[in-house]
Amino acid sequence: MVNRSTAPDSLPTDTWTLANAKARLSEVIDRAQTGPQVITRHGKPNAVVVSAEEWARKVARIGTLAEFLLASPLRGADLELERVHDAPRDEMP
Repeated sequence: MVNRSTAPDSLPTDTWTLANAKARLSEVIDRAQTGPQVITRHGKPNAVVVSAEEWARKVARIGTLAEFLLASPLRGADLELERVHDAPRDEMP
C-alpha cells in the first residue's frame, strides 16, 4: 500500500510499509527521484529514501567554520570570559 501526501517542502511524498517497500524496492528507488519515500514500521515512520541528488544537497557544507564564526552576531560583543583553573583530573590506571 502506498499513500501519497505532500511534505512541508512541497515535494511529493509516498509512504510505504516495510514489507511493501522490501517487495517493491526498485519502485521505491524510482519514486525517490521525484520525492522522499517514507518507510513505516509498525505504523510509524522509520526511514526515508531520497535521491542521491537530494541527499547531496541536504548534506552540502555551506562555508567554512571560520566564515561561520566571523558572521556570528556575538562578534565584537566584548564578552568577558574567565577561564576556570581547576586542578587536573586524576589519571586513569
